[in-house]
Amino acid sequence: MKGAIKAAIADGVLTFMWIFCASSLGALTYLASSALGLAEGFPSLLITTVFIFLLLFIFGIIGDLLGGATFNPTATAAFYAAGAGGGDSLISAALRFPAQAAGAVGGVIAILEVMPMQYKHMVGGPSLKVDLHTGAIAEGVLTFIITLAVLIIVLRGPSNPLIRNWLLAVSTVALVAGSSYTGPSMNPANAFGWAYINNKHNTWEQLYVYWISPFIGAILAAWIFRFLFPLPTKQKKA
Repeated sequence: MKGAIKAAIADGVLTFMWIFCASSLGALTYLASSALGLAEGFPSLLITTVFIFLLLFIFGIIGDLLGGATFNPTATAAFYAAGAGGGDSLISAALRFPAQAAGAVGGVIAILEVMPMQYKHMVGGPSLKVDLHTGAIAEGVLTFIITLAVLIIVLRGPSNPLIRNWLLAVSTVALVAGSSYTGPSMNPANAFGWAYINNKHNTWEQLYVYWISPFIGAILAAWIFRFLFPLPTKQKKA
């Protein structure tokens, strides 16, 4: 139980930091593009990819220092379902998910406090742009795709952390840039943080689109991963 509490606290801290930093990507990309005189489109996407790569690399180190902390509830669930969750249990998950959501709320509040007024329109959470069921399906499918990609890259991909994080960054940007149904979020904690600030955290849309659907997508991705890459069978001792 003590270990589960420590993991939850670590997740909350890491999620706070991630939401704070990730929410500034729009403004950072704009400032970098303007400074370099780059037009919108592919050059801006490349800059965003570089920023995400740096964040993933740094947060990977911080997460390891915090004992394997994560900032995405679906990632926690997916790695557990894929058999790579370490010491995670249902009790641990029951503590880690709320901690991640609370950390996200703190991160949103913090970034809104420090972001200059002229850039505040560049920060914000996911918003549903289609009907409820289409949005839920889209969020589930997108989470399935990114989760399967993450599992393959992290557990079966290159051992070099630079290459691994670059692949993760490219996958994330490609998926987000190519979709417009739900934002998208693919991270229930992130969606909850912004919904809480806007007093929409207790709606059916928030639960259905940004929690239930992503978890279904993530768990399905983990099961597909285990089918493609079965866990090694333990040999029974004679």
